[in-house]
Amino acid sequence: MTKIERFENLLLSLWVGAMAGIGYIAAPVLFKILDDRKMAGALAGEMFSLIGILGLIVGLLLLLSYFFKLKLMAMREWRFWILLLMFSLVITSQFVIQPYMAELKLQGLIEGSQEAKRFGMMHGVSSTLYLTTNLFGMLLIILGLHPRGKRLRAKDISQF
Repeated sequence: MTKIERFENLLLSLWVGAMAGIGYIAAPVLFKILDDRKMAGALAGEMFSLIGILGLIVGLLLLLSYFFKLKLMAMREWRFWILLLMFSLVITSQFVIQPYMAELKLQGLIEGSQEAKRFGMMHGVSSTLYLTTNLFGMLLIILGLHPRGKRLRAKDISQF
């Protein structure tokens, strides 16, 4: 394994580990300990926003690195497509779902209102995207970000 591959594995592990730590440890603890649900939600939202930014940065770096090394051969690797899916889920969450949820919050969420119902639905969608991203990241950590036993050499890449 090259130094770059080790660094990529480290980046992926940091991203996925941070997602798990925030999403499944820190955020639930906030809601358990704090009496003020709005404060817990605001703090959790800020942490999820930071994790989203981390995902955008790390996802982009991993995709660029993968593509830079393999060129068009990257598109033949299922790992590349998993990374692309993870990155796409983060983009969707950060730039579509989260802004929509913030807009609903600004309108005021009165229990039982249409806005509150939409917010709940979007929260469920957001949670599903988050879990999916985290599970795919764990899959890449377990199976490896790069194929084992297939060391690509410059002459292999130049064929394409």
